[in-house]
Parts: sequence; structure tokens; C-alpha cells
Amino acid sequence: MKLNIIPMAILIGLSLIVCPLLYVYVGPALDAAQIGVLKTLGIICGCSALYCFVVGELTGNNSQMDKLWSLLPIVYIWVIACHGGFQARLVIMAVLVTLWGARLTFNFARKGAYKLKFWEGEEDYRWAVVRGKKEFQPHWKWILFNLLFISTYQNALVLLLTFPALVLMGTDAPLGWVDILAAVLTLGFIIYETVADEQQWAFQSRKWALIKAGQKLESLPEPYCKGFNTTGLWNMSRHPNYFAEQGIWISLYLFSVAGGIGLVNWSMAGALLLVVLFMGSSALGEEISASKYPLYQDYCKKVSRFFPISKYNG
Repeated sequence: MKLNIIPMAILIGLSLIVCPLLYVYVGPALDAAQIGVLKTLGIICGCSALYCFVVGELTGNNSQMDKLWSLLPIVYIWVIACHGGFQARLVIMAVLVTLWGARLTFNFARKGAYKLKFWEGEEDYRWAVVRGKKEFQPHWKWILFNLLFISTYQNALVLLLTFPALVLMGTDAPLGWVDILAAVLTLGFIIYETVADEQQWAFQSRKWALIKAGQKLESLPEPYCKGFNTTGLWNMSRHPNYFAEQGIWISLYLFSVAGGIGLVNWSMAGALLLVVLFMGSSALGEEISASKYPLYQDYCKKVSRFFPISKYNG
């Protein structure tokens, strides 16, 4: 199993072309108030991107955006809700995003990501693997990747995720059954992701406790001897947390449909780009896992990447 960066780069590039076309040909066009809010959000996003790039390069820790990923959408959506007069639909969306962000921040914090010296903290192990790839040698190539993808693209994506709320500013459509459906789905996916992360945390904590006690991986009891989690939701999906994360933002998009913006509108861009991002992120994680654990490729053959539609009986 080997991650090919070029096809993913092409896919991301094509998606960046499609998203503006959605705005031009599908709509709706932003009014003056929405453009004003977008400018405010754009300033926050630009400052965040600059911070992530500069601090990432100075410290060698490229998880600066990872730390902000769960915090920025909360800021963005409450700014939108405030300028939208705290309409009921916007407040519901903001509360749901706050729940999502609080849960994700906690999950990242317990892994050691946040420190009093905010530029420090545990770096996502995948960045070290990517930095070492030949595609990013010499170092100037990594600097360019950090600037364009880690810092700029990911910050822009996080902002795009909140655009279903932005297009709802000024709408006066009453709450209806689609809003209920969107809220129930979003909350359901948040719970699903919470369960997945808790199962993974429990598995990895126990595995490393046994290893630190002096046992070798291959001598650990089932299921820890495999090295990777195949229990609970992870028995039916290789990335149940990613499945839920995509479901959360797709469900939030449904609020724009409920508000009368249209079944297809350009605010879906963030959710679409997130799906593309997780295709690459999951492929990278699986490349790393397959290089460490002999049974992982067999796991990939038997279990769906995202959807919980199969079971691993290895």
C-alpha cells in the first residue's frame, strides 16, 4: 500500500476549480451584509494561516493548524450568527458546531497537543512521515507545502465548512422538518465520532500500557497484538471517526437547504473538499499502518474504509 501524492494533488486542484463555478452558476450571490461578514472571517482566516506557517517553520512543529481546526469554526459560526441577528436556525447550527469543537478539542488535548507555550505540544505523527518523503526533498519543497497546503489550504477549508451558515444570513424561512433532520443527523454523527474516538483511545492506551510494562507487541493478548484497533466501530469501518466527521458537515449543509437556499448551492464546497481531504488523509494513515503492522493489509481487504458495512474476522 503506497500513497501517491500526485493524484490527490490533481483531485484537490480540480475541486478548487469546481467550487467557484458552483458560486457563479448555482448561487446564491452574497449580499452586502454577507460580504462584510466574509471579509471579517477572511481576515481571521488569513491571520491564522500566517501564524500556522511562521510558527510551524520556526518550531518544526507542523500541527499548529491541527490545534486550531476545532476552534476556528466555532469562532466563524458565532460571528455569522451574531451578524445574522441570532436567528434560530443559525443559533442551532452554532450550538452544534460548538459541541463538535469542544469534543474534538478535548480529544486532541488529551494526546498532549496543547501546552502553556502554545507553539509547542505533540505534533501529529503523520507530519514527520510526510516530511521525510523524497517528494519533499530538499527542504524548500516542504516549506512550499507548508505554506500552500498545511497553512493556507486547510485554513481556507475550515472557513468554507461554515459557509452554509453564511448563506442563511437574512433568510426568514421558518424552522421545519428538514431542520430537525439536519440537527438529528449532526448530533448523531457527533455521538458516533465520540464513541469511535473513545474506543480508539481505550485500545491505544491499553496497548501502550502493556508495551511500557515490558511486553512485546506480538506477545500481547488479543486484540492488542495486531497493533491496530479492530474492536467496536473499528470492526466495521477502518475510519469510523472520519466517516462521522464527513457526516457532520454534510448534515450541517442540510440547514442551508432547510432555509430555502436550494437543494444544491455553493455552500456545499466545504463539505465536498473535506471528503477529498479525508481520502488523502486516510490513505496516508493506512500507508503508515501497513508499514508497521503485518495484518493491516488483510484488515483493509475485509473492512470498508468509511462506511460501516462489513466486519473483520481476522
